[in-house]
Amino acid sequence: MLEVRDLDLHYGAAQALRRVSLTARPGQVTCLLGRNGVGKTSLLRAIDGRLPVTAGTIAFGGEEVTRLRTPDRVRRGFANVPQGREIFPLLTVRENLETGFAPLARKDRHIPASVFELFPVLESMLDRRGGDLSGGQQQQLAIGRALVTRPKLLMLDEPTEGIQPSIIKDIGRAISYLRDQGDMVILLVEQYLDFANELADAIHVMDRGEIVIAGPAGELDPDEIRKHLTV
Repeated sequence: MLEVRDLDLHYGAAQALRRVSLTARPGQVTCLLGRNGVGKTSLLRAIDGRLPVTAGTIAFGGEEVTRLRTPDRVRRGFANVPQGREIFPLLTVRENLETGFAPLARKDRHIPASVFELFPVLESMLDRRGGDLSGGQQQQLAIGRALVTRPKLLMLDEPTEGIQPSIIKDIGRAISYLRDQGDMVILLVEQYLDFANELADAIHVMDRGEIVIAGPAGELDPDEIRKHLTV
């Protein structure tokens, strides 16, 4: 279980997160909703250690990880699929996937069959350069690369951004499959309420660096959520 408690984060004098708390459990999709610039990506970067927090704690599986370096968190099962995908355009699909081997023991350094079961297009394009793939295919590659690390915590930062509808459906099916395995904490950042409602078990809405609405997805007022998503 992921437990974030009273997290503050600053960029210089500017405060990006204000006493943010959330809990995310295995076998569920916990969705973070909010407009651009409200702190969603900053929260993910605090959780995976790329941004140091000013106050508060982060715990995973009962262990406090607040001060651990990012590589140490990755070895504990943290994986982040970043906004914009950030694949390596000059490496092949196979080589991009193999970059996920870094935190693994030598015996585990192979691409799990489940990656190709979820995203068959990747298997047919193993020798193509990542930069030659469409945006949607690159998004599937970025998720596949994260899955190669055998994550216990999978964070996805707006995986539907700029993606064609058919691949959005494929990504939604993949997230549902991973949730149903029951052993992975999934933290999904989104701006689109419809996609979140299809997948989320719990929703946290952010505004100006704070959690302003939180609860089980089926119990929240969609109109109230939309007020914090519209510009």
